[in-house]
Amino acid sequence: MVYDLIILGSGPAGLSGAVYSLRYNMNLLVIGMEMGTIVDAEKVDNYMGFSSISGVELAKKFTEHAEKLGAVIIREEIENIKKDGDIYTVKTNKNKYESKSIIYALGGIKRKLKLESEKKFMGKGISYCATCDAAFFKDKKVAVAGGGNASVASALHLSKFASEVYIIYRREKLRAFPFFIKKAEDDPKINIIYNSNIVELKGENKLESIVIENSKDGKRTEMKMDGVFVEFGYEPNSDIAEKIGVEITEEGRIKVNEDMSTNIKGFFAAGDVTTGSNRFNQLVTAAAEGAIASSSAYKFIIR
Repeated sequence: MVYDLIILGSGPAGLSGAVYSLRYNMNLLVIGMEMGTIVDAEKVDNYMGFSSISGVELAKKFTEHAEKLGAVIIREEIENIKKDGDIYTVKTNKNKYESKSIIYALGGIKRKLKLESEKKFMGKGISYCATCDAAFFKDKKVAVAGGGNASVASALHLSKFASEVYIIYRREKLRAFPFFIKKAEDDPKINIIYNSNIVELKGENKLESIVIENSKDGKRTEMKMDGVFVEFGYEPNSDIAEKIGVEITEEGRIKVNEDMSTNIKGFFAAGDVTTGSNRFNQLVTAAAEGAIASSSAYKFIIR
């Protein structure tokens, strides 16, 4: 079977694209291992219609909505994409699928600390998901590396479990929404350390302490620490697209036009992996880009 459209990614952008594409009566397939980074959010309170809902629950609702309309979602790992004439072939770890068009919505991959001992302590003090692992650090001392919305939201969640929470950020001011910053500053368990980076992780069988370095005077300080939650944001997951010749920016984002098209005909992209929406990586913009990409893919198919 040659599909009209294959959507790569089953997060908000991909599933929004699926919902709209099904309204165009397109024969499509969605391939994605996960439900997107939305599942890392303890609480979503800025998506229309939901005053408060967990990221996991909202992701499930998106999936159920798409499936109810007839979307087929396959949980397989995407290995590569090839184009032969007007047909795209998507190879996964299990099968090959062909289509006339692609919507690439694979989001991003969590950034790491990039320290030598980081791998050693993964699952033994180092975590990349506060929502997933906060309960394991009850009454313990933890740090959050980063200063954006995800970092502050993670610190607020961790403060419900840990005895002390430290936000360690390399700049002089947090980059989170003012609402988040005020909540963190008012939380007695949360301490913010500015102008500092984690430069070393120490411990035998698990993380026991960290060394932070002041970016202004170079002074290093060792702190006892049971856990570190890394919240440096995401690196765009654009490698597979780049290999087929899709234009990528220096930061790794897929260059898209206002209709979510790329430099390759029939290849569209949506969500956090693109240059769209003024790089405002939010649930609402990801869903919007998915809808726009589906409209563009439909117009491409019927041209």
